Amino acid sequence: MDFFDVFGEMLVILAAIAAGFAANRLGYLGGETDQKISKLLLNITMPAMIVAAVITGEELPEIGTILSILEVSVVFYLLAFAFVLLVPRFLPGTPGQKGVWRYALAFPNVGFIGYPVAVALFGEGALFYAAILALPFNLLSFSLGPLLLAGAARFRWKQLFAPCIVASVLGLVLALTRLRPPALVGEILDFTGGITVPLSLLVVGSLLAGMPAGQVFRSPRLWVLTAIRLLVLPATLCLILHPMELEPLVLGIAVTQMAMPAAVNGTLLSMEYGGDTECMAQITFLTTVCSIVTIPIVAVLLL
Repeated sequence: MDFFDVFGEMLVILAAIAAGFAANRLGYLGGETDQKISKLLLNITMPAMIVAAVITGEELPEIGTILSILEVSVVFYLLAFAFVLLVPRFLPGTPGQKGVWRYALAFPNVGFIGYPVAVALFGEGALFYAAILALPFNLLSFSLGPLLLAGAARFRWKQLFAPCIVASVLGLVLALTRLRPPALVGEILDFTGGITVPLSLLVVGSLLAGMPAGQVFRSPRLWVLTAIRLLVLPATLCLILHPMELEPLVLGIAVTQMAMPAAVNGTLLSMEYGGDTECMAQITFLTTVCSIVTIPIVAVLLL
């Protein structure tokens, strides 16, 4: 793995967050604008991106490979949720902050940052593998995510029919049945979903603009959570998966995806369902900044 290739990819992502910060200070983003953009992302562009990631590849892998990736995803999320149950017991905070701890541990940014990093590390063919690994993420983050962030009082069964969940189920069905819609459909969805990543990062930067300078870097709890998210979880997953004799590409993608920073979706969901949006944006920012260095380290040392 080339440390500097991945490092450069992470700098591009950080630059998008910085642009959102600047846009807020200039008055282009913030307040109601951020809320409307988050609804646009969750209900239109992100569902399009989820389906497009599955149907726009040149060639689908064999069913056995797809099932192998899904098997790895079971281990992936069982490990993450084991940390969700354990770590917040020892990491103090308000109920809203503990919701952020749980979400940040459960859901790495396998979509927005994970996709470009997978391609940078393993080539264009890795995108489909990363998309299949991300399908359970989309199902869980948009169903259990609001429950983790805001508690049972904010959970509604209709959330299970949110556009991103429907898109995730559709993507999984298309992958397993090997059905391919007309190329024009994939092109439309890919074009629409293409704005999701940069626009989401701009919103995160805008939210960070309203926080006191330096606040993010002065919290020991955020640093502990960042170390667990970026280093402890991928190292643990690597130790668990190595004896399974997986295809090297599947192993590499799984471990590096676990090393991603906290998912940007958490900030959008906090805005939508009443979680601690400021704290969620803080951990998203800190883990993203630190991942510029930690992801290349994980790629070099563990794979």
